[in-house]
Amino acid sequence: MELGVEVEAGEVGFDAGRLARIDRHFARYVEDGRLPGWLVLVSRRSRIVHLSTCGWRNLEANLPVEADTRFRIYSMTKPITAVAAMQLYEEGAFALKDPVQRFIPSFADVRIYRDGPASELVTVPATQPVRLWHLLTHTAGLTYGFHYAHPVDAAYRAAGFEWVAPEGRDLADCCDAWAGLPLLFEPGTEWNYSVATDVLGRVIEVLSGQPLDRFLDERVFGPLGMGDTGFWVEGAAADKLATLYSPAPGGGLVRNDELGGRALRRPACLAGGGGLVSTAADYHRFTQALVCGGALDGTRLLGTRTLRYMTRNHLPGGADLESFGRPLFAETTFDGVGFGLGLAVLLDPVANKVLSSPGELAWGGAASTFFWVDPAEQLTAIFLTQLLPSSTYPLRSELRQLVYQALVD
Repeated sequence: MELGVEVEAGEVGFDAGRLARIDRHFARYVEDGRLPGWLVLVSRRSRIVHLSTCGWRNLEANLPVEADTRFRIYSMTKPITAVAAMQLYEEGAFALKDPVQRFIPSFADVRIYRDGPASELVTVPATQPVRLWHLLTHTAGLTYGFHYAHPVDAAYRAAGFEWVAPEGRDLADCCDAWAGLPLLFEPGTEWNYSVATDVLGRVIEVLSGQPLDRFLDERVFGPLGMGDTGFWVEGAAADKLATLYSPAPGGGLVRNDELGGRALRRPACLAGGGGLVSTAADYHRFTQALVCGGALDGTRLLGTRTLRYMTRNHLPGGADLESFGRPLFAETTFDGVGFGLGLAVLLDPVANKVLSSPGELAWGGAASTFFWVDPAEQLTAIFLTQLLPSSTYPLRSELRQLVYQALVD
């Protein structure tokens, strides 16, 4: 899909000179070697007002980032999976209160961590089941091996789960393995970022009778025209795939081919929580469907009321992630940020100390990609790069500053 600027800045309330600050600021990340390269896309009122690229998709081969570069979007997969699940919800396939064990029997006897190191976990039976709404809100008690914050995280790593699933294990097998590990807490009592959306992807497979990739192709990617999005790339598309990097000790960047190479072949585990590769053009189509009330160009993914319900704060008592959640990283704060069904929801920009609007929807990926949708301003933004982990630099807050300061209407 061809991508380009579609409207002059002034026509949609932006100052062109102020928008140029975005490129100058982030170019410095490439010039001093902190990022390999990046792409920024900003749209307002469904028209692209700013599109820029800088640097390299492959440093070693001197291949530049281009408009059609493929990026591993990792956890930006999660909102797509949540939308897909809610399409089935709209058809009456499940209720949000349904226990997960109804669809994945191994979740029938989950246990809760009480004490001990990873090698000697002390557990007790859960007093309530993991439900579908727990998966959608990350309140299931599941976790990730890469957190390094809890003995159960270490148990995930010991079972082979850190950044990705072990080679050869399919999604059904992974879900059974996670169900056999302790939950961090009773479902619904806390928020912890986790493999919950991957489990949700398995529920989609069970309900639809299709592999997750086929369901997403037929129900989301095909209808939206997202032809360059999938769980792996091959052929000519592989030449467009950006290389994955991490910060090198002492400065500079080092390739992460072990993890990055996973995108070059069909995975056994179709990870609805973090497995997709996409382009700016494709993900822009998805953000436009969100900002336009669940439909785009005559194609409706979700009903308007369903999307409004998804994008409310579903944390108990109206809590924010800072008070109800376990932190993703020590340096990350989530004051004034709630969580809906598959997306973060900004409740209070003042509390969050960032320019934006109440009701903003957002999430990001492990390789420093991120997006947000601001329904109040009819604005969307996407930032794509390939630097793992996403906590390395404050890219998300910096881009918000630079986008909103350029709005002058």
